[in-house]
Amino acid sequence: MSLVLDPAAQDLLFREARTANTFTDEPVTDEQLQAIYDLVKYGPTSMNQSPLRVTLVRSPEARERLLRHMAEGNQPKTAAAPLVAILSADNEFHEELPRLFPHFEGAKGMFEGAGREGRAASAALNASLQAAYFIIGVRAAGLAAGPMTGADLKGIRKEFLDDDHTPLMVVNIGKPAEDAWFPRSPRLDYEQVVTTV
Repeated sequence: MSLVLDPAAQDLLFREARTANTFTDEPVTDEQLQAIYDLVKYGPTSMNQSPLRVTLVRSPEARERLLRHMAEGNQPKTAAAPLVAILSADNEFHEELPRLFPHFEGAKGMFEGAGREGRAASAALNASLQAAYFIIGVRAAGLAAGPMTGADLKGIRKEFLDDDHTPLMVVNIGKPAEDAWFPRSPRLDYEQVVTTV
């Protein structure tokens, strides 16, 4: 094998990991979420942008408000998950760049000059990268993630966020219950994806 990562870790993060559809009732703690974030915040993004924002839906009232915006097939698992997170892109992420990227004084101004549309495109791309890291971090914590885009994202934005934030997905998080998985779906092979020029 050409991979340095231990095979058990490879299985935990990729080969055996799948989207969970049912969970136990074991709670997901703030300490677990802090450990996940403290790991995945180091994932690479363009110019160290950190546009991902995570809204944890913990209260029963907030869960009910969220369920109204979920696709019908996603409502039962979102209702039963120990924790639900709304992952969004902060379109005004550039305000943090002077602190995150101190050796490039013009970083904030560059994105101010790009306008809202340019910032939103950059935020969407880099927050999506960070969302993928977040899912891997959930797996690294021994938990399962159920990422979903089957939702009224405009409604979620209005209900939970503001005009500066664009929701990307909703993620159910917890310990998987028995039979939490659908059968593994196929993936494209190396030869179907990789081209050498």
